[in-house]
Amino acid sequence: MRPALVPLAVLALTPLPALAQDPITVDVELVLAVDVSRSMDPSEQIIQRMGYAAAFRSAEVQGAIFDGGWGRVAVTYVEWAGARAQVQRIPWSLIDSPAAAESLAAGIESLPLIGASRTSISAALDYAAGLFADPTHRGLRRIIDISGDGPNNDGRAVTAARDAVAAQGITINGLPLLTNDASRSDAFGGWSTIADLDAYYRDCVIAGPGAFAIAVTNWDNFAAAIRRKLVLELAGSAPERLWQAQAPATDCLIGEQIWQERQRRWQQGD
Repeated sequence: MRPALVPLAVLALTPLPALAQDPITVDVELVLAVDVSRSMDPSEQIIQRMGYAAAFRSAEVQGAIFDGGWGRVAVTYVEWAGARAQVQRIPWSLIDSPAAAESLAAGIESLPLIGASRTSISAALDYAAGLFADPTHRGLRRIIDISGDGPNNDGRAVTAARDAVAAQGITINGLPLLTNDASRSDAFGGWSTIADLDAYYRDCVIAGPGAFAIAVTNWDNFAAAIRRKLVLELAGSAPERLWQAQAPATDCLIGEQIWQERQRRWQQGD
């Protein structure tokens, strides 16, 4: 028996398998991981966003992007707080022109404000590392740029996450915000931060090829600090010795200890 013939009209309706699209090669894949925990009040969140937006509009940052080998980078913007609070607010965006940089800046500025409790740098690092699985881009370098105003106090140990992320060849750079007074005891001060947060980021957070951190000591310096930081990491010219002082090793569980002490005092009514 001869096999039945399939009508041409039916064949024409049969979809062809989609061809896999090669990822776009970029100089850097960059995750901007921005702290929006409760210790960051709305005005401080706005300052952060304005700083990032201004940086991508600046001639310095655009020069670092467009003068690279491929002249393009991929950037995504994440906001984070506690262990279950990470959100990719802006998806991976290809920055290959001033118009693309402006679009990213405008997108950052237009985001509605959010916030959540606790501070989990470890969960933020784990979440950010997972975003590099996106198949649309392939970076010659992969960087997580994490900012925060306090030590890890939720989720797994920050050093465990740091080491796991660095083992994947990902660089973690830090932007510690020394903008809260560690001597205060109210809900937005002493229990949520430490005086030597810059040393904490150096010893417990940053890792990987060329890793560095730039501390922000007051909000007036934020825009300049983020602009400098982006230029260094996008151009691949991080300073060899950003940290001059050889401070003693930091206790990387200090945030968890502060949180536990706070909980103890609450239970005792102190």
